[in-house]
Parts: sequence; C-alpha cells; structure tokens
Amino acid sequence: MLVLPRTLVDLGWPALKHALAVRTTTARGRERATALAFLADADAVTASFAAVAECRTLSRLGLVLPLSGIGDPTDALDRAQKGALLPPEEIRACSEVIRAAAATRAFVSARRDACPVLWRHAALLVELGALANRIDAAFEPSGRLKDTASAALGSYRERARQLHAQIKDKVEGLIHDPDFSLYLQDTYYSVRSDRYVLPILAACRNRVPGIVHNASQSGATLFIEPQQLVESGNELAIAESLALEEERQILTEFSAYLGDHAAALQLAVRLLAELDLSQAKARLADALDAETPTLTAADAGLAIKAGRHPLLVLQQKSVQPNDVVLGTGQQVLVVSGPNAGGKTVAITMVGLMALMVQAGLPIPAASGSRLPLYAAIQSAIGDAQDLARDLSTFSAHLTTLAEILRQVGPAVLVVVDEIAADTDPKEGAALAAAVLETAADAGAHVLVTTHLDEVKALALVDPRFANARMTFDKATLRPTYSLELGAAGVSNALAIAAQVGLPDAVVTNARARLDQGGALSLALARLDAETGAANRERRALEDERQALEAATAKVAAAQRALAEERAALELEVRAEVTAELEQARAEAAQLIASLQAAPSMAAAQRAQRAIGLRVDALQRDNERRKARLEVAAGARGAAAKIEVGVRVRVVSLKEEGEVLAVDPTHAVVALGSLRTRIALADLVAVGAKGGAKVGPPRRQGGEAQAAPRPELETLRCDVRGLRADEALRAIELFLDKAAIAGETVVTITHGHGTGALKRAVREELLRSPYVAAARPGERHEGGDGVTVVELRG
Repeated sequence: MLVLPRTLVDLGWPALKHALAVRTTTARGRERATALAFLADADAVTASFAAVAECRTLSRLGLVLPLSGIGDPTDALDRAQKGALLPPEEIRACSEVIRAAAATRAFVSARRDACPVLWRHAALLVELGALANRIDAAFEPSGRLKDTASAALGSYRERARQLHAQIKDKVEGLIHDPDFSLYLQDTYYSVRSDRYVLPILAACRNRVPGIVHNASQSGATLFIEPQQLVESGNELAIAESLALEEERQILTEFSAYLGDHAAALQLAVRLLAELDLSQAKARLADALDAETPTLTAADAGLAIKAGRHPLLVLQQKSVQPNDVVLGTGQQVLVVSGPNAGGKTVAITMVGLMALMVQAGLPIPAASGSRLPLYAAIQSAIGDAQDLARDLSTFSAHLTTLAEILRQVGPAVLVVVDEIAADTDPKEGAALAAAVLETAADAGAHVLVTTHLDEVKALALVDPRFANARMTFDKATLRPTYSLELGAAGVSNALAIAAQVGLPDAVVTNARARLDQGGALSLALARLDAETGAANRERRALEDERQALEAATAKVAAAQRALAEERAALELEVRAEVTAELEQARAEAAQLIASLQAAPSMAAAQRAQRAIGLRVDALQRDNERRKARLEVAAGARGAAAKIEVGVRVRVVSLKEEGEVLAVDPTHAVVALGSLRTRIALADLVAVGAKGGAKVGPPRRQGGEAQAAPRPELETLRCDVRGLRADEALRAIELFLDKAAIAGETVVTITHGHGTGALKRAVREELLRSPYVAAARPGERHEGGDGVTVVELRG
C-alpha cells in the first residue's frame, strides 16, 4: 500500500505504533511494532485478525504467552554460524530463546484447538531443550562458567586456588619475619601483572633477591616478587592459563552447537516476535474496545458504526461515537459544521482506521463495520506552509492537492481538511468542486471537510456526493461532536462569535449583512430542516420495521419450540400408554389367576367391577393425555388463553362451556345450568374472549339444538373390594357423570368391613364440590353399608 510519510503523520500513525510497541514483551517484538508494516493482501489481514482474536480469548482467560525475558541474539547467531567464539552473555541469551521457544510451543500446543492460527506459528518453533539444559548447567547466575562445566576446568581451578593459598601463606610469613621486615616500605602485599609482590625499600634492593615488577612514582619503593615466591607464582600462572584455555574450549563447543542450529534459532526469534506482536495487537484492541471489521471491495463503499477516534480513546477521553458511511455508488463524503465541532476528528478517524485494518489491527467501532483494503491513502491536513520553498499556506495546500490528484484511482482513500479554504471563497469553492469531481471521476473515496456552501451543494446534484454535518446545540451554543449523515451543516460562526465575547453590535451587524445575501445558505438551511424531518420519519419507520421483524422472529421461534414440545409430548404419551397397557395386562392376568384358583360368584363380581373401574381409569387417563396434546397444538394456533369469558372444552367430559373464574390450577366452568370446578389441564380453549363461541350444532332454521345429556346407567356406585385410592377415583368419576346428567340423589355402596373404606369415602364426600349433603343409608336402603348423597343443584 502506498502511503506517504506526511499522510502517516497527518493521521496519527506514529502515535498508534508507539501505543502498540509499549504493549510488547520482547525486544524483537518491540522493533516489529515500532516499524509496523502494512500487510500484503486480504488473506494476511484476515490471518492477523484471527491471531489477535485468539490472543484476546487467552487474555479473557487470564493467560499470556510465555515470552518474557527474551533478547535478540540474531547477530550473535550469525557470528556463531561463521565459527566465531561467543562470550558467555550471548550464549546465555541464545539459551533463553531456546527456553522461550519450548515453553511457548508447549503452551500453545495445549490449546491448539482453540488457537489454530497461533499454533501454525508455534509448531515451527525449534525444540533444543537438551542444549539449553547444558548451557544453563554450565553457567552461574553471574555468567561465569561453573567449576563443574568440565572435569578439567574444576581440576585447574582447584590447583590455582591451592597455589594462591600457598603463596599468601609465604607472603604473610615474610611480612612478619623480623629480619625481612627491615626491608619493607610497608606491611602489605599486592598483585602486579598477576604476580604477588612486596613493597621493598629501594636502598635494600640487593638484600632481597627476586624479580622487580614495578616501582613507585618517587622511586623510593620497588615492588619485588621475592625469590621464595617465584616458583609458586610460575605454577600459579600455568594453572590459571590452563583454566582459561579450558573455559575457551567450553565456550567454543557451545558456540559451535549454536552455530549448527543458527537458522532454526533465528527462525524462532522471528516467530516469537510475531507471536509477541499478535499479543500486543490483542492488548491494544482490548484497550480500544475494538472489533474486527468486515473487509469489502472498494466499490462497495465503507461503513463505520459507532466509530471512536483511536488516539482519543487511548488518551482516555470521553469520545462521542459516530457512524461514517459511504454507500454503494457514493465516493465523496462532505463533512460540514461549526469550527471546533469535530469535523477533522471524524475524517482522520476513518483514515487512521483504514491504516489499522491494513496492518491487521481491529478498530474501535461497533460490530458490523465494513472497510475496504485501499491501494493508497493520501491526505491534505493542517498547515503545510513551507518558507524554505517560498510556499504560502494556500500554495502548499494546492501543491499537496496536485500530488494527490496524480495518485488518485480506484481503491484510493483521500482525506482533505478544509479544502481550498485560504483564498477567495468563490474561487476556492470552484477549485474545490473541480478537485473533488476529478477524484470522484478517478474512482477514489474522498472524505473532505468544508465551510463552503457551493461544495455542500454538490450532493444535491451529483449522486456520488453525500453530505454529513457535525451537529450544534443552539441552546448551549456548543458543538455536540455528533455526526449526522445526509445533511449539510452550517458553520454557526456568529453564534460562536457571540459565545467567545465579540461585541453584540458587531455580531448584530454581521447577521444583518448575512441576511441580505447568502441565498444558497438559506436554501441549504431550509433543505436541512426538511431533510431532518424526513430522516426522523425514516428512523421511526426503520424502528417499526425492526420491531416487526423481531416480533416475527419471536413468533417463529415460539412455533418451532411448540412443535418440538408437541413431538416430545407425543413420545411421552406413547410411552405412558404402552406402560399402562402392560400394567393392565398384568392386572388382568392376576385377576384371571385368582379366579381360577378360587372361583366364586362374589370373586367374579369383584373382578368384573375392578376391570370396569380399570377400563374407566384408562379411558380417563387417555382423555387427559389427549388434552395435553390438544393444549400443545392449540397453543400454536390462534386459540385463546384460558381466562374469564373464554369458551372451553372439558376433554374428560367431552362437553363445552364458558369460564366463569380462574385460579392458578383450576377454573369454574358453566356447562349449561351446571357450574363445576375443573383442572386447567383438562380444558382446551375453543373460542377467544368476546369472540365467536363454538357452540352446539344448529338446525337449518338457525335454532340451537341442545346437546344430549350423558346417560347414567345406575344411581348407585359400588366400590366394595377396592382399595381406598381406587374407590375415591371411581366415586369422583361417578359424581362427575351424575352431576352432568342432572341427578340430585345417588348412593355409594362401600360395605362395612373394617370401616376404613367407609371413613375415607365419607371424608372425601364432605370435600367434594358436587356434594350438598351426605348421610348413612336407611335400613331399607342398605343401612350403614351405604352413603346416600344429595348433589348440588
């Protein structure tokens, strides 16, 4: 991508690169960020976005790549590859790279499924753990080779330490010798040229045999290595020389190993720097609360949603988010409005975001933003006055515009602030319009700010141009920094002049002069008002459309959920029916077996009653299951909610009625003249409240035909031989039918037995909503073995 250095400075690119560099961890990563390159194509940009997203995911989990403490030993590796001897500090720096490569590879490998892009880099990192272990084991923290670096080195150093101790003992002996001390200038010793020497009076030189290594400045003192120390000193020199040679041999060996793997290690340095740069991009994206934009073709325009200027966000300033849009077929966005209202911030924001995208950086805008990859970005921002070239501000501005026009073409972004502003307004407007039309003819995208009405008016006659304005609060006389698309702005210079304290008379005079002319300004103001009203109506319609789409989607989702629920209920019902049929077969087999074992008329009657009650229970359970399915099916359609006034069908009774009252679990339903309390699960709405009721069928003449009342085979319910729970279910079903049939008195036969069944039946009758009164039977009715029940009217 072609970007001139002037444009990078105009758009604030150096400041953004600095913000990126301070978020790196390694020296090489910092270099990469400082010299951040623009990526070659869309694939490279997409890969960078993906790597940044993976690093942000790791960051949200509290994880970071293990890159700290890595230097850049690239030059050292080059020398090692050529056979040079590396000093200890460079060997240890190479070991740190090996360690970091191994740790990073293991870290990313453990998360390769979640971080496939990072793994593509980490998988290439060299694994030389054994070499790093040898290097680390050979050096002390200070960088000095340990005695254990080799057996020979330890031996030579031990011999040298022993000789040092011996020589020191001899020196101390000489210093404290009464006869020898007469020749000493002072009672100390020193080391000159790696030899132990004593300060001897120059006058006593002939009395102290040995080697003179130095003399004092006055010549009064000679530093002599006494003859007694010479042989030990020679042995010490030999031992230390051997130790130095062994150290050199060890360093040579390590340097050779590193030279053999120099290419892999240099690749590791580059890969670690790339990973560090991706992590720094992720940290910057988090600081900006950035999102990844969609890459589009240049002819598809651009759309930045809720964009915020990156540098203002990094300065932690309160930033007004703005949308900036160039639709398909639009090429020039003319931004107008008051001075200091944020026009320059708006257009430079887009330019800086375009640079960020080209470098693979997410932008501080809302999700759904779109930007092309530009082939070039040009700018003309600020005062380009150049006295050295004898250029005024206007001349320098025109020079910059001329350079831009030589570069414009498809997939080029041009950012111009206050085009042709520093000259006669009419000539400047004509020149600005010509420049912008030339750029549009070439297919470039242009963002321009202006106060010239003629430039604003271009959007009225050329569909390639679009207006936008920075809004101004007329109540407070302050800019709002909000960008409104589709409208041209006014400069509000007079309002600002009054605000800053210009005399009222001056402002009034200026306003009068403005009212005498400026027909185009007045037309633009009138058009602005009409456009604002149209935009408000469009936004209201758009809000309604979105609400309708949301409601439609909600209904569709509810229908899918209900269909799934019905399918699940059908499976559940089938399973329950199968289970109950198996249970019924087992009970029937048990009854048959008992009859075969002890046949009697009483047992046969009890078996017949039990089978009849079981069949009735199965039928009622099946009706309830059908009700559940019908409720699920009815909820998908237009069936009304069960509430007061709604027409419902009682599934178990196969009757329809109207809801009179509702509580959380039951409803009171009018079935003809009968009112009964029925569980909600047994009801299905068949008519909306206040709507057409689904009633009984009509004759051709329109007269309603009464629904047939259910017939009751007998007014007596015999529950003898049943368990209490079975008896109570049978009685409940019997009372339901008796109440629907309009009976007033029925009899429950329970027998005497132990009295438990009788008590349970009578207690249940006292709680039943169907029962007005209950009493034991008279002698002729069956006595205390029956209960006579009076039903409610």
